Parts: sequence; structure tokens; C-alpha cells
Amino acid sequence: MKLEQLRAEMRARGVAAYLVPRSDEHLGEYVPPEAERLAWISGFTGSAGLAVVLLDRAALFVDGRYTIQAAEEVNGEDWELLHLIETPAAKWLAGALTQGGVVGCDPMLFSADQLARFEAAGLQLSRLAENLVDVVWHDRPAPVIRPARLHGLEYAGVSAAAKRAQIAAILRDAGEDAAILTDPASICWLLNIRGADVDFTPFVLAFAVVRDTGAVTLIVEPAKISSEVRAALGDEVTIVPRGDLRECLAGLAGMCVRVDAAGSPAWFGEVLREIGAEVAAGSDPCALPKACKNEVEQAGARAAHLIDAVAMCKFLHWIAGAAGESEISAAARLREFRAEGEGFVGESFATISAAGPHGSIVHYRVSEAGNRAIMPGDVYLLDSGGQYFSGTTDITRTIWIGDAEPPLQVRQDYTRVLQGHLALGSIQFPEGLAGGFLDVLARAPLWRVGLDYDHGTGHGVGSFLSVHEGPMGISRAAKPVPLQAGMIISNEPGFYPGDYGIRIENLVMVRKVEGYARKFLGFETLTLVPYDRRLIDVAMLSADEVALVDAYHRRVLDEVGVTGGARAWLEGACAGLIELRESSSL
Repeated sequence: MKLEQLRAEMRARGVAAYLVPRSDEHLGEYVPPEAERLAWISGFTGSAGLAVVLLDRAALFVDGRYTIQAAEEVNGEDWELLHLIETPAAKWLAGALTQGGVVGCDPMLFSADQLARFEAAGLQLSRLAENLVDVVWHDRPAPVIRPARLHGLEYAGVSAAAKRAQIAAILRDAGEDAAILTDPASICWLLNIRGADVDFTPFVLAFAVVRDTGAVTLIVEPAKISSEVRAALGDEVTIVPRGDLRECLAGLAGMCVRVDAAGSPAWFGEVLREIGAEVAAGSDPCALPKACKNEVEQAGARAAHLIDAVAMCKFLHWIAGAAGESEISAAARLREFRAEGEGFVGESFATISAAGPHGSIVHYRVSEAGNRAIMPGDVYLLDSGGQYFSGTTDITRTIWIGDAEPPLQVRQDYTRVLQGHLALGSIQFPEGLAGGFLDVLARAPLWRVGLDYDHGTGHGVGSFLSVHEGPMGISRAAKPVPLQAGMIISNEPGFYPGDYGIRIENLVMVRKVEGYARKFLGFETLTLVPYDRRLIDVAMLSADEVALVDAYHRRVLDEVGVTGGARAWLEGACAGLIELRESSSL
């Protein structure tokens, strides 16, 4: 029914195909309910994907994280399910439109780089003034207005005025008059504000124009900005309603304006050219400064991880003695433990609470329909995180449920993942190296036996902002952005054989390494939660690897402040591996 309604609108506009992405007008991972267009038209609820609807067929493109989820959620009679890497959407669509035809799209939901890939495939794009899904989505939720709040200097470390001056200097050095900001993370960082416009991430959904003078035009619903926030922003920040966006851009005629061709909607560059501005392609000027945490943010990250470690250790102690729990009840209990922590605001993403085969679904999301009991003999994968005023956390632990000894194959799989995790976390590397060069370290133990995993090894993490932050990353597809001191990034290799899933994730912070003639960097591990010793095949570890695990566990035991039964559990969990190796027990 929904597809036919959309196709009727396509026919009325002479459109042979229509593109429906997961993203909203900010091209973000987390979107408000009124922007869940892909979920509405297809049923797929993952955080990344693209639908291509033709008049006689439809295809959904997802990456390796979501292939299983898409198969479960999407009607296979109406939709072809394709891997977006193995079968790029532009190439597939060019082959599907054998008779030619116009491809419709909403230029507010695609970057210029994304649309260029379709045009490079020989497709004729029509940038429609209205979104066709919105036209047929008659019960589409109305936007909810939630107030912005100030993010104080005790957490931000640097004033908004100083940040505006920093970005203004970047623009002047580049010979640019202004830059368009469309990423709410950049805007919230720049102005030291936070909000609650989307789940899990404290964003104020807004656009902004920052000038080479340091002045900022914030394009946002005025009802979100209280008198307190308005006063703190100061006279150099002007508030403009979102409905006046085009009129606001008209004031940039004749200027050189930076637009991120990869991270901003194509609409902005197109409108700026229409009004006579010079569009300079360049990255978001806030992205790199935001990623390099200042000393206050670094201290806040350490504090947030200590608070989070207490919650995680309480949870792991609890589940070790629990019976009759399910994926949903375990996730709810973990949230209760986190809520006890100082400065806890909410989860940083929907907890992945996955028992047994569900662990092989990389971004599994538990539902009432699929909720699985956590049983003795299960491998249980728990990927979760918290938002605290002082920082953002993200941790994955894979644990064995029950008193029986884990099977040898499970222990070997877990140990290979652990070896990659240790290799990456302990590496020292020359300054100027991008994260993509380090990806092989995490995969090498799996590659040696012909195994791999279909997701990145590391993503950046914000400071009480997004749990997925650029511009850096650790993967084969990561941008060639050199890692710099103060960046926070995940270290999360995994393996997913089908009957269970294994992933081990710590957050690490890039730090300078002293004592070398050349400048070197390394990682400071922020996450402080023990690994499951029962899943480690100690005989597979080198002496250096054993020492790394033991040193980490001693640090966990020294720094994590749990008491009572949880303390006794922690002491057992952090017992040394050297004795186990010597006795060959497990």
C-alpha cells in the first residue's frame, strides 16, 4: 500500500525511480520520529541504509551490520535486499533503468558527494522541491520542540567565544568569508549548548552560518532557545527561525562560503550558487577541533568512564548470579545501574543485548517479539554506553553464561578477538598516521586462520555528544585523517560465526609518547571493565599478551570503586592469567 502510494506520486511527476535514505536534513545517524522515512516505507529500522523505489520493483541497500536485521524486518516479496558494498546502489539502478528515466531525490537528504555518485553512473537526477514520502505519509509525527541547555565550562573547558574565534581564524586562513554548519554536533560544540531533539545524543537540531569575524547565525526554532541560553550566547550569535533558512542564505551573495560536500545536504551548495555565492568545498571546520579533546574534556572522559565502570561491574556481578533473565530485562537492569551514577543523562545508543545467535547480528536491537532468554551455555554479547555530563561512553563485553566450561571453539574465537584488541590498544605509532593504517592490527589474529569481520574497528566518540564522531576512524574505509592527541576512538574487533557473536570494545584516547627522537603517539585506555577470563584460552596468548591482560585487570581493580559482593566478584574477575597459564587450567 505504501509503495503504491509513493509510486502514484512518482508517476504524477514523471519520475522513474525515487531515492529514500535513512538520514534526515542533518545527514545524521540518529533522527527524530518525523524523519524516519526509510523505516516508514520499508520497515527497516537500522541506522544506515538506502531504498530505491522504481515503478515495478524496489530495493533496500544495507551494509554488513544490517543484512540479518533487514531480512527479518523487510517484506521480501516487495523488496530486494542488497549489500551496498557488494552492489552499489548507483550501479544497480543504472542497470535497472534499462529504458532510461528520471531519478527523483530530496537534495536536503543527500550530500553533494552522494548525488555525484549517481550522476557518475549516468543517471539523470531530478532534485524535487518536496519529499515524496512526506506527501504520502499522512500520519507523520509532528516535530517536538525541546529546549536547548548550556554546557558549562566545567565540562566544555573552552568558552564558546574562544571556539568561535578559533573557527573564524581557520576560515580567514583559507580565504573564506563563511562556512555552513549542518552537523548538530559541530553546532553544539561550537556554542557550548546541548539538547534533546533525538534519542541517545544530546543534540539541538539546527543549522548555522559562521563568519570569518566569529559571528554566528543560528538557524533554529526560537522556542528552543530560552532567555538564559540567549543571554549566554551573546550578541555575536543571531537567532533565525528555520523557516527563514533560504532568506538567511541570500545574505551570503557574493561571498566565498565553505560547504562540506561530503557531510552537508547538497541543497545548501545548490542554493548558494543560485544566489551568487562562491561555494568552496571543504570539511566542516569544527570537526577536527571538536575531535581533539581539551584537557578538561579529557579529564571528563576519564571521570565518565570510571562512573560507567562501576555500573558495568555491578551489572556483570548481578548477571553472574541471575537466573531467568532475558535480553530485555538484562538491558533494563544495566540502565538502572547506570542511572545510579553521578551525571548520568541517558544511554548513548540503544543497548545491544544479544544472547546466543543474536550476537551475530552486529547491530542487533532486541524487541518484544524477538526477546530471547539468557540461558546457561549462552555466549552473551552486551554493547552499551552512557551519556554523562562529563563524557560519552561505549563498551562491549562478551561473557559466558553459566558454570560449565565454555567450548574450546568459543574460547579460541574469543581469544583471537582479544589478541587483535590487545595489539591495537598497545601499539605506538608515528605522528601523522591515519587510523586506517592500524586496522590490520586488530584483524591479523583472525586473518591468520581465514576469518574476518564485516564492520569497522574504531569510530570516534564525542564529549557528551555523539557516540559516533568523525572525522577519524579505524577501518579500511576510514577517511585519511591523521590521529591526534586528545582524540577518543573505539577499539572493537569482533567475530560472528552465526551461533554466537563476539566483540570486545574499549574506548581509547590518543596520547603523546615521550622518549623518542621522532614524535610518536599511543593510546590511553579509558574503559575499565574486566574481560571474561573464562573465555580466554591462555595457551594461545604470548607472554606479552598475558602481561597486558594482567596489567589491565590490576588497573581495573585499583581504580573501580565497587563494594560488597560486586567487589568480591571484581577481585575474582581480575585474578591474574599467569597462574592459569602455568597450571594450564580452564
